[in-house]
Amino acid sequence: MSKKIALVTGAGRGIGKAVSEALLADGYTVVLAGRNVELLNAVADAAAKAGQSALAVQTDVTDAASVENLFAQIQSNYGRLDVLFNNAGIGAPAVDIDELPIETWKAVVDTNLTGMFLCIRAAFGMMKRQSPQGGRIINNGSISAHDPRPNSIAYTSTKHAVTGLTKSVSLDGRPYDIACSQIDIGNALTDMAARMAKGVKQANGTIAPEPLMDVAHVASAVKYMASLPLDANVQFMTVMATKMPFVGRG
Repeated sequence: MSKKIALVTGAGRGIGKAVSEALLADGYTVVLAGRNVELLNAVADAAAKAGQSALAVQTDVTDAASVENLFAQIQSNYGRLDVLFNNAGIGAPAVDIDELPIETWKAVVDTNLTGMFLCIRAAFGMMKRQSPQGGRIINNGSISAHDPRPNSIAYTSTKHAVTGLTKSVSLDGRPYDIACSQIDIGNALTDMAARMAKGVKQANGTIAPEPLMDVAHVASAVKYMASLPLDANVQFMTVMATKMPFVGRG
């Protein structure tokens, strides 16, 4: 099969949608996974009108059976997977630790950590068995994989854990030509991040607006990471709004 096959989770909006569109424009066949099938279908329909190839598969990454169905459809339709952009994730309300409901903690862990593992597990198995063997897994880490925002224990903990997933897959994938990367994104302009421009809580307790960057820069970065041959890898990449309060004291 001449076209490379990519899977993007959380593909219906924001970063996932932008990356899907960039990969489609670059000639990939893209499998679009997410919970909102209407959003996925809109991306797939736009791709079809542009002469591109996309498949929308409604998926809940927290559900092992749903992830199994997703990869069964990839196997059935294409017989292989070249790139996984492991992007699906959720946040939690910014509250003091003792006020965070346990159910909310579990939901964030189930999506951001277990959901990512389930997709890695399935992709790893497919890439290990396919011929030619190998592929690339790109995990969406976040600036929060490095440093927390105030009142973000669930999100920050899971994003730190993503770094552990990335390193483990990088090591365990070597015998099978499976490369694993992580992109840590700071303040890309999406519906979810738009609130940053209005002002968010800083480490010193003040509320301040933060600069944002075009999400297209994230898509370009992921496209570059995906384009490398399997004997080369961007292990970790940080893409952020230049003036966001991350480096130094803000």
